[in-house]
Amino acid sequence: MQTENLRELHKKEDNVIDGGGSEELRRENREIHERRRIGNRKLKLLVLLILFVALIVSGIVFFISSRRSYKSYKVVSSVDTAFDSDSEYLEFAGNLLKYSPAGVSYINQSGETVWTAGVNMNSPIAEISGGYAVVADKGGNSVAVYNVDGEVTSETMPYKICDVDISSSGAFVVVLESDSANYTSMYSRVGDKIYEIKTSIKNSGYPVDVTLSDDGQKLFTSYLYLSGVTPKINLTAYNFGDVGQNENADRMVGGYSFEEEMIPKVEFVSNDTVAAFADSEIIIYAMKEKPSEKVRIPYETNILSIFYGKDYVGIIEKNASVVLTGTATDSKRKTSDSVYRMKVYDFSGNERFSYDFDMDYERVIASDKEIIISGGSAIDIVSMNGRSRFIYNFSAPVRNIIPTSGRNKYIITFDDRTETIKLSKKEEE
Repeated sequence: MQTENLRELHKKEDNVIDGGGSEELRRENREIHERRRIGNRKLKLLVLLILFVALIVSGIVFFISSRRSYKSYKVVSSVDTAFDSDSEYLEFAGNLLKYSPAGVSYINQSGETVWTAGVNMNSPIAEISGGYAVVADKGGNSVAVYNVDGEVTSETMPYKICDVDISSSGAFVVVLESDSANYTSMYSRVGDKIYEIKTSIKNSGYPVDVTLSDDGQKLFTSYLYLSGVTPKINLTAYNFGDVGQNENADRMVGGYSFEEEMIPKVEFVSNDTVAAFADSEIIIYAMKEKPSEKVRIPYETNILSIFYGKDYVGIIEKNASVVLTGTATDSKRKTSDSVYRMKVYDFSGNERFSYDFDMDYERVIASDKEIIISGGSAIDIVSMNGRSRFIYNFSAPVRNIIPTSGRNKYIITFDDRTETIKLSKKEEE
């Protein structure tokens, strides 16, 4: 009898413990459990419904915004500044990073300088990932890491710097060159060395470009090797996670060689995707752990610019035969006789759109949602469906334009001022 009571005590039915009590108590337990189960199911359905509605609304907003064109703008803020021809600008955490041989500055959406860090660099280069930026003196020895609050670390390298990149965690990689060897060294955001790869110039050649994945676990390099009179490009992939550790001592997990073809630019366009920009094609590699060629996107040799975002790569080419008509700021003009053609592809090699334009452009600024062409006093903002959102000719030369985190807001640098503008449907009086 005692044994049966113990068995009865541990018996479960629909996750309700039967303690051997009355039938009424057991029924109440089942009713409580059923109400909880129904309540949990309703809560899950409600959360899913809210997420679904948010996704739909977000998609509708993006669709409408991408198809909407603007005729004018209003100035949100304006600050008197003096343009420095030695300065470069990058979008940084929704604001602006300015760097020059004299220093590095972080500028907010109002055009105000949040902080300035003095540097002494002859030829500064910079890269950004997430909330971190790295600035290095190409050909020199200085490198520094910044976040939105200012300088995180500043280091002096033992050899001259060839290239640099940074991950979203602030870990950065520096390529150094001595008389007989190259060193690819990775550091934590506070300057602690994590690893170092040494290659000889005699056997491996000269570094052309290097790119680091967002998580800081993977590295992809392009090296130029001269074998007699025939140049060769070697692409090499490294993995510093568990896969690379199990592969071999130097963490190399793949490589590709190209003869008589230059590949001056390689880039982790996403954490698991690498784009190699050659002189006649773009090669897309999938690299979740090890690299594998995914697709090749061929193009003509008269490529003028390359650009990329988190889910696309693009080129600008010059049309071979052109008859000029109309004006460069005509938003309805998109004909085959335009001077330039922009082409944008997804990572599977499919063309997303092409866009013809005549602007004598000087720079291309690519973001995740749009591509900005700028030249002289004119700008053209092109959405990811291939439509022009905003074409405008300002009264003064545009030295730089950066999209901000604010909707339809941009920071524009002129010779004598920095303005934050917001696009407008109506003509401003």
